[in-house]
Amino acid sequence: MSDKQDQTGFVELAGTDAVPVDEHVEEIEGDGGKVQRKGIYLLPNLFTTGALFGGFFALLSAYRGDFASAAMAIFAAQILDGFDGRVARMTNTQSAFGTEFDSLSDMVSFGLAPAVVLYIWALEPLGKFGVAAAFVFVACAAIRLARFNTHVETTDNRFFTGLASPPAATLMASAVWWGSELTLTHEISVIAAVVTALVGLLMVSNFKYQSFKGLDANRRVPFVAMIITLIVFVVILIDPPKVLFTMAFIYALSGPCCYIFSLFKSKIAGKKSAE
Repeated sequence: MSDKQDQTGFVELAGTDAVPVDEHVEEIEGDGGKVQRKGIYLLPNLFTTGALFGGFFALLSAYRGDFASAAMAIFAAQILDGFDGRVARMTNTQSAFGTEFDSLSDMVSFGLAPAVVLYIWALEPLGKFGVAAAFVFVACAAIRLARFNTHVETTDNRFFTGLASPPAATLMASAVWWGSELTLTHEISVIAAVVTALVGLLMVSNFKYQSFKGLDANRRVPFVAMIITLIVFVVILIDPPKVLFTMAFIYALSGPCCYIFSLFKSKIAGKKSAE
């Protein structure tokens, strides 16, 4: 069946209008101008759907009081989220739909899920203060993702501006996993609320964080790098919640620490130039 062209100049496939559900149509640049193509790429979006399910399962686990499973579901979502973009680039299946779907999945798995899981574990006894702290994290995660999407083409990909939502979610999920083994007290709830709000504010800050996107997985590295990687995995397996929390906490502090270090370095350089 031949293609047909409507009055707007877009090309659409004839005979594909009788789809029982709404069909996604995406405009792309073609040889004859803009072309409408129906459908989505399956493989990368399967990984994104898996990441979304991880956030959904984390919420269900938290409502059941299974905070260890909730934390592991968020970690699984991070692994799947790391694969979808790489798979899309490897298979040349990037699309605007995939980008938007990935952002919505990140919002659920790394914005909403960690905040709700933390609220159920420690913030609910604080009443409105706990609700406010959890909402700050959710709102900041949404702002962080929106800012990233609007500046993705103009920023240095070696660095993130503000704490990325996946490591922020790691910090929150590992804290819940670790803290769920302790007896919850009012002091722990207050500390959890303050940390939740501060981590949320770090996501919308202007602190620079290393993105590690400059690392080339296909490049040859010294054999000792493989040994170090193996040691890291072994250390994580010894006590996952504490080790993951420590790693995420150090990464979260790296932005403010590097900023303070750069200020001192600039002052020292200014004094030397004035002498």
